Amino acid sequence: MNRIRLLVIDPQNDFMDISGASLPVPGASADMQRLATFMDAMRSRIDDIVVTLDSHASVGIERTPFWVTSDGAEVAPFTQILADDVRREKYLPRHRARLAEVMAYLVALEAAGERRLMAWPVHCVVGDWGHNIHPAVAGRIAQWELASGRTCDKVLKGRNPMTEQYSAFRAEVPRVDDPRTHNNSELMARLGSGDEVLVVVGEALSHCVAASGDDMLAQMDDSRLRNTIFLTDCMSSIPGFEAAGERFLQQARARGARTMTAAEATGALSQ
Repeated sequence: MNRIRLLVIDPQNDFMDISGASLPVPGASADMQRLATFMDAMRSRIDDIVVTLDSHASVGIERTPFWVTSDGAEVAPFTQILADDVRREKYLPRHRARLAEVMAYLVALEAAGERRLMAWPVHCVVGDWGHNIHPAVAGRIAQWELASGRTCDKVLKGRNPMTEQYSAFRAEVPRVDDPRTHNNSELMARLGSGDEVLVVVGEALSHCVAASGDDMLAQMDDSRLRNTIFLTDCMSSIPGFEAAGERFLQQARARGARTMTAAEATGALSQ
């Protein structure tokens, strides 16, 4: 009988396309409803649930209040900020004492790969409504805990305000002064071991799911990846970034991971 280890990435209110969400991903609420249905059907087969939670202060390097334009106005949401923009003072940190630290960060980020800093709307502030898990999923987690006697592990990520963290495992630019930003090898080992089918869902496909998945592809062996399923109708991309989500899914399939809808996975795993 197939046993399941479930990884749910950032199923939080602020990412849902519902009233009050600050960074809604179109389709996300329906994604979570399908996940809830999958959890109902598979409850007796689920051995482990890990939920990651995007967890921020109200002001951080990846959100709009941190930045101002050359005339002192707060930057608009979804503004991309490059090191050269800061050199030319097109955008500056609101608190100039951070300037050297910010420049070092942007240079390191841009040297690391294709990711660039984006100033997002304020979202997933710890303690706020937006940080909470979507109610349908939260309810199914509680039901699973009651039925199984086990506890869902909730992993907070993104707590350092001076570095971005999309991946469940590490910050974009790990900081030497904060171990929380380094690779979470314990979580990777937990997900990468065992013979349960690893089922991955969450928001947003283009960002936090893809970044987490990239780290999984880099650190998990092929046999584990072949026993991993990404539920494609339980994750959606941020508009304008759909190609990034599709590119990741293609890479995952190339490494042997499977992509299915929740209904398809329910059928396959019920055998």
